[in-house]
Amino acid sequence: MASRVPVYHGPFRKKEAERLLWRAGFGPKPGEAVRVAAKGLKQAVDDLVYPPRARLVGRAPTADGGEPLAPRDAWGHDHLWWLDRMVRSNRPLVERMTLVWHDWFATSNAGVGSQKWMLNQNAFMRKYALGSFESLLLGVTRDPATLIWLNGRDNTKWDPNENYARELMELFTLGAGLGYTEDDVREQARALTGWRNDWQDGLGDVNFRYDPGRHDAGLKLIFGKSGTFGWQDACRLCLRNPAHPSFFVRKLWSYFIPAPPPAATETALRSLYTRSGYKIRPLVAAILRHPQLYNGPRMMKPPVVQVAGMHRALKRPVNTDAWAWIAHLDGQRLFFPPNVAGWNDERWLDTSTLRGRWIAANYATSPYALDAGAWSGRLPLDADNLLTRALAFWGNPTMAPESRAALRAFAETALADADQSWKRAEYPVLVLNALRMLVAVSPDYQTC
Repeated sequence: MASRVPVYHGPFRKKEAERLLWRAGFGPKPGEAVRVAAKGLKQAVDDLVYPPRARLVGRAPTADGGEPLAPRDAWGHDHLWWLDRMVRSNRPLVERMTLVWHDWFATSNAGVGSQKWMLNQNAFMRKYALGSFESLLLGVTRDPATLIWLNGRDNTKWDPNENYARELMELFTLGAGLGYTEDDVREQARALTGWRNDWQDGLGDVNFRYDPGRHDAGLKLIFGKSGTFGWQDACRLCLRNPAHPSFFVRKLWSYFIPAPPPAATETALRSLYTRSGYKIRPLVAAILRHPQLYNGPRMMKPPVVQVAGMHRALKRPVNTDAWAWIAHLDGQRLFFPPNVAGWNDERWLDTSTLRGRWIAANYATSPYALDAGAWSGRLPLDADNLLTRALAFWGNPTMAPESRAALRAFAETALADADQSWKRAEYPVLVLNALRMLVAVSPDYQTC
């Protein structure tokens, strides 16, 4: 009898609901964490993994001048377009899983050179976000953006290119050096031959297709098995390699929980994955109900998740091109992962990207900043009151006692300098604006 994946049975309150909504999406909208907590864990997870028909709720995104976005043409608008979906989607887990697959099968427009093909790949990943990993892998393998990025269209029977074959095993299905040899890389490259496309002036790369005349139809030896394997066989052989289930479980788990799964949990998840026929949805549901998600360590929010979450908390539309260049500073420009291995989750925060996160918080809060003159004398000279207001601005996120104490101490120190009447009238306004920023860049709000 297969072992079962452990399920969390502790309290499921606002704090736990916040963590679920951040890790399985882009954070709560105002009041959402309380509503989700009232449902209980099972229903909360079911609502995420079995979402309603897709729709976007709220104001449509715009560029700086108020004009509609042109994601296939204008610089940065692809990033804004997807950020908007993260903010407004009623299917946050689907959008979050699309981000997972974008990182897993990391493809960069720096090499593809076509926002059209990148957006098409994005749509495909969204379609299979919670479906079959086998279908996802087969689709990514033949996807035009992938074929450009990893030289699939240059891989012919006359001149095999090993780039995609290596990444297929090392990064996508098995893990570096696990379950395959250099001979397998060479033989897989032969199995993957046959793709091509045309070039048309004014349109660029077009008409991607499989050409049997470019395929090596000879006998191959892959993972000890012999056959006249083609590109679909190359993918399926990886899925049936004994190293695949462990690789898949550990990698998928790492997107939701920062500590490795316990041995018994990994065994149970492997069994669930293979019994389901390589389905993604049951595995994600099991991870979202696991005790370690709620009892384990906090996790750094990816930059784009943090930015989308601030928009959701403030009910703010995406309405400035700035988010594209800020993404370069905070370390996660969508459609531009740094390399084929994707973003390094262990480097989300350093002395460089911290500045980007600060700028992101400033841009998120600046439209709501209170004018010291207009608000003069309208706020109390009271640190506790101002901190309460600052936390309410962000939807009252859960804060550790030491973080609250530090924020209160800052407010008290600043207000203590209000030794003249005009300062007593205006300092509370300035302190409240500062507290809003400090909450957004606090360890509590940057992690979940």
